[in-house]
Amino acid sequence: QVKFVESGGALVQSGGSLRLSCTTPGATLDYYAIGWFRQAPGKEREGVSCIGYRDGSTYYTDSVKGRFTISRDNAKNTVYLQMDSLKPEDTAVYYCAANLLRSTATPPIEHEYAYWGQGTQVTVSS
Repeated sequence: QVKFVESGGALVQSGGSLRLSCTTPGATLDYYAIGWFRQAPGKEREGVSCIGYRDGSTYYTDSVKGRFTISRDNAKNTVYLQMDSLKPEDTAVYYCAANLLRSTATPPIEHEYAYWGQGTQVTVSS
């Protein structure tokens, strides 16, 4: 069964940076838009960012615009989320998943996504 493996989460101080990575060992991400989601304690999972397959399209939710940057290396089958100027409200488990319906970036709608991994914990201290 295809699943993403996310990494790069850590405890960081407010204002700091982290770079998250996700990949699917043994499977390709070709043709799929890839999204990053996060779930904070006691809250529903929300779409954070999305990147298209090869068209350069990206999407960011308002709360992370100007701070987060999504990118992908199709040759390495890996998607990244560079997170700068982190805030305590960014604390969450971060997941990536593949949009099986689209190859271009759109606001992430959870039910369009599959291959969920275990996530990686990001904790931002104030």
